[in-house]
Amino acid sequence: MGLATKEPEWTTSGPVVSAEGTWTLETIDGHPCDLFQPAKPSPHKYTVLYLHGVHLNRLVDKRVFVEQFGKYGLNVVCPRTERSWWTDRICTEFSTKYSAQQFVMELVLPWIKQRLGCEPPRIALLGTSMGGQGALRFSYKFPNIFPIAAAISPAIDYQLRYDEGDVTIPQMYSDPEAARQDTALLHVHPLNWPRHQFFACDPEDTRWWDSADRLRMKLYSLGVPHTCDMETSGGGHSFEYYQLLAPTAVKFVFDALEQERLRLL
Repeated sequence: MGLATKEPEWTTSGPVVSAEGTWTLETIDGHPCDLFQPAKPSPHKYTVLYLHGVHLNRLVDKRVFVEQFGKYGLNVVCPRTERSWWTDRICTEFSTKYSAQQFVMELVLPWIKQRLGCEPPRIALLGTSMGGQGALRFSYKFPNIFPIAAAISPAIDYQLRYDEGDVTIPQMYSDPEAARQDTALLHVHPLNWPRHQFFACDPEDTRWWDSADRLRMKLYSLGVPHTCDMETSGGGHSFEYYQLLAPTAVKFVFDALEQERLRLL
């Protein structure tokens, strides 16, 4: 993945309606957030918290994802945190008041409870690229709150971008090693991990496949249950690949939500 350039600011528009459900553009403490509400919602109010990638692409027009969300009756909340890498560091491009992690934990989760009547563990994480590593990071740091995480093309070793003209990572970390120490791989706890985790990376994704493979090996050596697909190929690091894996990832999320609900009965 090359260096990102910011897309134009999101603009307020009317609802986007399809057979699967309706997208609306909301705000959480002034930050834009796409909300998908399915035409046939799950009776359990299952919700996916989607973490976007570094290019800030939205899911509103990503047909395969929308079809899967509608199929399983999933609410989907997509907050925008700019190129914060979903860390617990202040990223001034996003906010000078709080980190992306604080935003999610202290503002987004209460908003989901109030707006949708849903709270953990009925909230699952799904992310792509920057958001993929963010989903894993959150689930490793807070496995009791986020026991379900699915990551497509997770950009785990983001310290690689430190000296490549990236704007936000050098602002958040003093050097590449400081960034590496804060990656998802280093937040894996051998005795406290999310009960359901899935990640996938295209073998043609030469930039990020190695770090995903190291995560796979670390989880295997620790005996941590996980599901991964490191073989399926189609598009490299792109939305073409993300949508190829969308049916697998969203089904994983739905099945895990069901397992969590039954576990708590």
